Amino acid sequence: MNMKMHGMAAELESRAPAPRILLARLSAIGDIVHGLPVLCALRARWPHALLVWVVEKAGAEILHGHRALDEIITLPRGWLASPRAVWRLRQRLRQYRFDTAIDLQGLTKSAAAVWLSGARQRIGFGGENSREISRWFYTEIIMPTAVHVVEQNLELLRPLGVERPAVCFDLPQHPAAAAKAEEFIRANNLTPGFAVINPGAGWLSKRWPAARFAAVARHLGKCHGLHAAVTWGGEEELRLAQEIAAAAAGYALVAPATNLPELIALLRRSRLCIASDTGPLHIAAALGVRCIGLYGPMPAERNGPYGQGHVTLQRIRLSGSSRERRQANPLALEAIAVDDVCCACDEILAAASG
Repeated sequence: MNMKMHGMAAELESRAPAPRILLARLSAIGDIVHGLPVLCALRARWPHALLVWVVEKAGAEILHGHRALDEIITLPRGWLASPRAVWRLRQRLRQYRFDTAIDLQGLTKSAAAVWLSGARQRIGFGGENSREISRWFYTEIIMPTAVHVVEQNLELLRPLGVERPAVCFDLPQHPAAAAKAEEFIRANNLTPGFAVINPGAGWLSKRWPAARFAAVARHLGKCHGLHAAVTWGGEEELRLAQEIAAAAAGYALVAPATNLPELIALLRRSRLCIASDTGPLHIAAALGVRCIGLYGPMPAERNGPYGQGHVTLQRIRLSGSSRERRQANPLALEAIAVDDVCCACDEILAAASG
């Protein structure tokens, strides 16, 4: 009897209309990556659901080609200050007749996008994860209990009956990007394996000195026979990459300019990634690459590389508002010594070969 009832329930569920769900995470590559498990969990729960993501232009590229996503709605930066852009977004969102909208960001701009969708069920964070006036746009507020931001994001699915789903990022693969990464790897004799060093960061307080990255690259080369590719984005980070390569005694080279699919392809082939709390670090962790995360302004237990096998280093953690941590000097990050990172490299590489 119980088996029969279970079978009937499964049949009824399969006949139920597929939900139409909007996700809002507008900016920051690493944070968009942290939201991907929500997307994957929704697709696993409802294979025929309509899943749409609204994102600002700078972050859209990380979502292109994701097989769990039906559509991406791209917004210009500063769209909320333009009445015309707000009206256009409302008109477009209302066409989908969303049942549910989920705000993964907790800012006024992301919550406004959720509200403009017209979805009757609008889910977002309360507490410290809800900033500005975002919580006033929601019909259901979730107070997160998990520690890591990935698991906090997944708690937003509780009102939908999705509890503790498997964590999956499923970053897309693009053949042209993979071919470009392979060309760079072969041209520089990196096929035995290589590390990726990403010295750049959007916040000054997240930037570890280039000379220290160069010292780590020398350690990797001399002690492990592992060369490093130094990734970058923009002219300022290119200068950092060149400075590291020049001081690395031939054990580091500047990676080519990459778009996000090309960066993903390069990271996918690497054995190790060393970076501060930035998008490339979280992409690498999502790909299953072993990571060493360098942390100062943000709590490592919440924002560290997600998953097993990583090492997160933090000697000092700043307090204060997000703006205060953003504008702080890098002294908290500089409390991490070169030897700390070299020992972490030894630990990870020994575990990988053991």
